[in-house]
Amino acid sequence: MAYSIRVTKTKSGARAVQVVGYIRRKVCVYKHLGSAHTEKELQKLKGAAAAWILANPPQAQLFYDDTGSGHILLKDCEYQGIHYRFAYEFLNRLCEQFQFTTLKSGLLVDLVSIRIFEPTSKLRSLSLLSKYFNINYTEKTLYRSLRKFPALKQSVEERMVAIAKKEFSFDFSFVLYDVTTLYFETFKSDELRKPGFSKDNKSQQPQIVIGLMVTPQGFPVSYEVFAGNTFEGTTFLPSILAFKSLHHIETLTIVADAAMLSVSNIQKLLEHKLTYIVGARLGNIKADLLTTIDTNITRVDTSTMRTETERGTLICSYSHKRYAKDLSEMNKQIKRAESLVQTPGKMRRAKFVSTATDTVSLNEALIERTKKLLGVKGYYTNLTDVPDVDITAHYHRLWNVEQAFRIAKSDLASRPIFHRKETSIRAHVLICVMALSLSKYIEIKTDQSIRSVLDVCLAVTDAVLIHRRTGESIVMRSPVSEEMATIEKMLSY
Repeated sequence: MAYSIRVTKTKSGARAVQVVGYIRRKVCVYKHLGSAHTEKELQKLKGAAAAWILANPPQAQLFYDDTGSGHILLKDCEYQGIHYRFAYEFLNRLCEQFQFTTLKSGLLVDLVSIRIFEPTSKLRSLSLLSKYFNINYTEKTLYRSLRKFPALKQSVEERMVAIAKKEFSFDFSFVLYDVTTLYFETFKSDELRKPGFSKDNKSQQPQIVIGLMVTPQGFPVSYEVFAGNTFEGTTFLPSILAFKSLHHIETLTIVADAAMLSVSNIQKLLEHKLTYIVGARLGNIKADLLTTIDTNITRVDTSTMRTETERGTLICSYSHKRYAKDLSEMNKQIKRAESLVQTPGKMRRAKFVSTATDTVSLNEALIERTKKLLGVKGYYTNLTDVPDVDITAHYHRLWNVEQAFRIAKSDLASRPIFHRKETSIRAHVLICVMALSLSKYIEIKTDQSIRSVLDVCLAVTDAVLIHRRTGESIVMRSPVSEEMATIEKMLSY
């Protein structure tokens, strides 16, 4: 069946314009456009009839547009490509839940979303926002905004803490702290970008040091940026005290690794009524303390002992698994040392090689000392009412900080950093931490990696077409899978 435009005379002498069709040789009126009394009115009504036919084709439709205006033929459209608006809406809903959208910077929220979606440089991020989400910003807007972002750090942290309280029952009783380094794609240094001990094996390139605090589940609640040559032990107190002051915390227990603890740090922690659980480096303890440990610890799996030291209570635990690992490592080091002793011409530094005298020999005393500590791990604390098993369990959660760093460096590509100005560097770190908070929230809630969730999310696409005659944009969204629907429910929208 095909439509046609019919013009008929009315009783008043006017000419009526209709869209008609023929079904079984009978005329069927589909649309009455009106009556014309002049030639100009007639041509106008005929044009309206032609437009109606275009918008309402009689053939079987291939698909519906999303505006409800009628049926569109595929042959009348031009394919424009695929957008991932669903992924953007998914991430934006999370940003709304975190109240990041109330920071009054749409560009910041969009840069966080694209950092999760496909991490890249800030300039290319603008291109990807346009390509994938049909969101457009100018370079001028970007560079102007980067200068303003660092001032939002406190507001961002307050929102992350609010989510931690609401979703993960965070009560400030325990926080995990560790540091990492982010290097720059340059060899030029300044007051912030400095070479130092690199955790990325990039000691020749300038870097910054990042101190990160997370909940026991690994959700970030605070961070600090330090110059690249800052010793990690000196980042400990400034970060903790700033966090304590910002949130008016009375009691707080910090869990950190061995590098964070010094006698001066302990004194400051006690002054501020803070408690701690920190790893102990047993390799360089005094002889009398080593004797105490060797004499009193029971070599039974999970057994513990306590003794008082100037750094607080030292808790030592024994593990069969750790013993096997330590023994294997020690035997490798002894074998390497023996090889170096036999060929002193190829002498390199090794743990069990002694060069105290003119002759190169095995350090038997160090070997014996090491044997006494096989399978033993130490923890310093000033908590007096917490069982040993809970102390060790809290310390072992530090892997959550390491996992957060891995997500930031791999999934979010937080390094290398390409910025030169300090404000831009701090803006970059802020964006990465915000993206990390969203990523960790998704992972904790769904028990899936952020990449796995994004893969499911990206299966929902929007095909974009343009009608050649009307210029109308038509969007066809693929169905949302049951798996995606389940993920959305888990995220407590």
